[in-house]
Amino acid sequence: MSEPGTGPGPITPDGSPVDFYTLLGPGADPEIVAQVTPPGGSVLELGAGVGRVTHPLVDRGFQVVAVDESPEMLAHIRGARTVHARVQELRLGERFDTVVLASQLVNTAHDQTRRELVAACARHVRPGGTVLIQWMPAEAHDRWHVGMGRQDGDLTITMAAVEEVSPGLFEATMRYTHGEDRVWTQSFTSRRLTDGELAAELATEGLRLDRFLTEDRTWLAATPS
Repeated sequence: MSEPGTGPGPITPDGSPVDFYTLLGPGADPEIVAQVTPPGGSVLELGAGVGRVTHPLVDRGFQVVAVDESPEMLAHIRGARTVHARVQELRLGERFDTVVLASQLVNTAHDQTRRELVAACARHVRPGGTVLIQWMPAEAHDRWHVGMGRQDGDLTITMAAVEEVSPGLFEATMRYTHGEDRVWTQSFTSRRLTDGELAAELATEGLRLDRFLTEDRTWLAATPS
């Protein structure tokens, strides 16, 4: 795979183009978090980025701690406490009503990193709380193809390349365009996980896969067992 990210403005080590994410809308994600969090409750957002979801949650009255390894991303966040750290190394000594692990981070190609990410969620959720995980289900991987994409306002998001480089491991590149002259690419690897494999990963850290929250099954709730 070529360099993980290209385009104008800062690019994080994992290839995320910061300027692109400042343009991307929140979609339904804040509502998904809100539906499992008590009013005014505490939210730990792991991999918060530029605050695409953080800011709507703050506006709704939630107490948000936003964590990201990119200072360029965190510089855009307002109204929330920010923590500059790698998610898998996070140890705040605090527990939250809801812990959010978004952006399909759990589909990392590295098994050890996945275990560390799940462990970070488990050690920060309070008893009776919820861990929200955004993932790419197995069947979604099976539908990936070059040219698929969507519009988000003035943004065009297209899968420019995808290849299953070994059984269950995909390499892909996304192309993002805004207007006629702003173009970014972001390359990544994604592990195809079954429901059972993900549930087993969660159980290792004392979490139980409780339910899927969206029709496409990309958001799930897990609870301390």
